[in-house]
Amino acid sequence: MTRPVRLAVFDCDGTLVDGQANIGRAMDAAFALSGLVPPPRAETRRIVGLSLPQAMQVLRPDADHAKLTADFKSVYQQLRRDGGLDDEPLFDGVAAAIEALVSAGWTLGVATGKSDRGLAHVLERHGLTDRFVTLQTADRHPSKPDPAMLRAAMAEAGATAAETVMIGDTSFDMAMARSAGTRAVGVAWGYHAPAELTDAGADTVATHASELPGLLG
Repeated sequence: MTRPVRLAVFDCDGTLVDGQANIGRAMDAAFALSGLVPPPRAETRRIVGLSLPQAMQVLRPDADHAKLTADFKSVYQQLRRDGGLDDEPLFDGVAAAIEALVSAGWTLGVATGKSDRGLAHVLERHGLTDRFVTLQTADRHPSKPDPAMLRAAMAEAGATAAETVMIGDTSFDMAMARSAGTRAVGVAWGYHAPAELTDAGADTVATHASELPGLLG
């Protein structure tokens, strides 16, 4: 009898890697190009995980969101070309947790507000490209918490909602999981507080990446 596919889908920024410094730098520059005062970094942290147009809508409802989005992308790409981006380090214990899950037979995926290019860069930088069989990004899907990314990941991996878990650091991730009918595991080392994750539907919240294999079962 074929064993069901067990799929663990990770968010990227705030869950796998800490990308807040680069996001904040690019956001500051994008707002400046429109002659706007950049949002405080604490506010920028809170929108990480949303697709860029939705993030701009939250940060500045009355602004030209298309221009801010285009400027953010342009600035970010220029920073990468110029070597002006900080390293986006893996959070402590993430690499070991990924290896433990693969060894335990889990199929892994990513669902992120990053672009295809940005996600590919992060995974290649950390030698993780071959660990993930399905990669879903903001380039091809509506913003979280819409469940489109998670549903596409399940379809690609051949997993059912009952055998899938979404792992993320924001309320957007938890709400997406609930909309898709999957389990939801929050992580406490990211950009939203554990209480927010629980309120948004997290089944449990990991305080360190080493807990993930045990929590997933």
